[in-house]
Amino acid sequence: MKQFQIAYTDDKAFCRQIDEINSWCGANPAYTKLFRIYSEDMEPEHIQHICNLLDEHMPEALYLGCTTNANIMNAALADAKILLTCTVFEYETTQAAILQFPFLEENVKDDVERLRTFCLENPWVSCVEMHATIMDMSMKEFCDEMTLLPKDIQVFGGGAFNPNMDDDTAAVFSKGSGFLAHGIIFLLLGGPDFHVHSTFISGWKPLRRRFLVTKADRAILYELDGRPAFDVYHRFLGIKKNDRFFSNTLEFPLFVSHNDLDVLRCPLAVNEDGSFVMSSDMQEGTYVRMAYGVPDTILASIRKDGQKIADFRPQIIQAFSCAARRAFWGDDNISEETLPFRSVAVTSGFYTHGEFLRMNGDMLNFNVTLVLAAMREGDPAAGEPVHIYDTQLDDLDKIPIISRFVSFIEASTAELEEINVKLAMTSITDGLTGLYNRTEIERRIRIAMDKRTANESSAPLSLIMLDIDNFKRVNDTYGHREGDHVIQALSDVLRKTVIGVHSYYIGRWGGEEFMVLLSQGTADEAAALAEQIRLNFAAVSYETAKPQTVSIGVTAARDGENPDALYSRVDKALYTAKANGKNQVVRLD
Repeated sequence: MKQFQIAYTDDKAFCRQIDEINSWCGANPAYTKLFRIYSEDMEPEHIQHICNLLDEHMPEALYLGCTTNANIMNAALADAKILLTCTVFEYETTQAAILQFPFLEENVKDDVERLRTFCLENPWVSCVEMHATIMDMSMKEFCDEMTLLPKDIQVFGGGAFNPNMDDDTAAVFSKGSGFLAHGIIFLLLGGPDFHVHSTFISGWKPLRRRFLVTKADRAILYELDGRPAFDVYHRFLGIKKNDRFFSNTLEFPLFVSHNDLDVLRCPLAVNEDGSFVMSSDMQEGTYVRMAYGVPDTILASIRKDGQKIADFRPQIIQAFSCAARRAFWGDDNISEETLPFRSVAVTSGFYTHGEFLRMNGDMLNFNVTLVLAAMREGDPAAGEPVHIYDTQLDDLDKIPIISRFVSFIEASTAELEEINVKLAMTSITDGLTGLYNRTEIERRIRIAMDKRTANESSAPLSLIMLDIDNFKRVNDTYGHREGDHVIQALSDVLRKTVIGVHSYYIGRWGGEEFMVLLSQGTADEAAALAEQIRLNFAAVSYETAKPQTVSIGVTAARDGENPDALYSRVDKALYTAKANGKNQVVRLD
């Protein structure tokens, strides 16, 4: 497999390069020749003119292409508005075919079914490369349908785009099928000697702040945290409803969890009501985070995943990179993402409106992602290991100031969150023991009983009330500091003893009194646990005080009673334990 790359400038130079390819193929007319055409030129007649030249000078060649935001040539941002790559397959066993269909939401199912039928009838197909116009379309149904392809077929590709990110016009085209403003092209490749390895690289990081999707309908995101989605972007990022909305939000996509994988989703447009048209369906009840790019994280991902591609020993690499990545880096630095692959294989591609990759049979629609498809014919080339070029941050002309600013905000936010967590815990916990305070343990008991009443259930719920015996004598004899040690010792015993119990809460009721709630425990279970607590506490030793004991009352909730009745009965059980000689467990049903 060999790839030639042509930056179109004029007809004369183009035809000369086509002749050079024909000359290289020489006496091997059986070679399959495939052209990919990536065009920033949006004029259909200009693209058709180039296609006519191909039909004239290399009539046996297949070709396909799409309009793009920009092109990747020799692993770098191309100057040429129109880039053509000619891949020559040198193995007679390698096969290629092109399918092109109109692409609208109402015919997605039919399009994928025709693709699936072709794959089933042609088992040589091992991968599908796709170019599609996807602006303003929900891709959920398409991705769902693509899971029906045979499991071993890899799928990758990108959405056709426009050099102006705020312009939603785009097109695809191919040999014999013409130019479509709403279309999809499937390039099918395979054969026993054809091999492909596809992967993706992100490097974007989520901001710490989470937002709950409170209202959504398919690809329309109405609300985040109960507010119009636009209000959130306007408040936190200062983004406005103007003709720059799309390009601005591309730099701050949303991280969404999909089958245990974090994928990025971009707002495509904002509606009058403040809702967003998203690049894929959004699910109510899920959490999302805004994301931003970090140069060193991106380049670390390039090094890590790029080396896996290098180990594959490809002959060509197809790159589908989101236009948002270009917007993030700027044209001076964007090539730093793709240049490392120049040391591995001939690399070409384009900047997309959305990227596609099939993983474990699941079709994913990415944004702000670099999807790579490495290809070769035959076995890996022999020789020394290939190492990907290691881009260093010092090589860049500039580091976007946003990454430094966000790092500062993230660190500050983390500190504030830690403080807020501590404050929240302080309001519900006892300062000496770290257990719940009386207000909080009472609240927990009330909630548990309310749930039991609401469910009209006789499910078990039990209380254990404890009091350290003769505690005043400890303070009077050994001092309050040693008294604090005894209280802390009992709190430690409670934690360790109930650790294996399901649904328990422990609180300091006041002074030397403690309460344990078993929200799913019977009176028998509570009594057994109480006895173990009594034995464990009696075995504790102290610096100066003698071993101490505890009296315990146990009871279970009765149907229809309120918390006060429950407190009264467990307190009576504890009083009985004290009156009967202390250091014992008394149960009242």
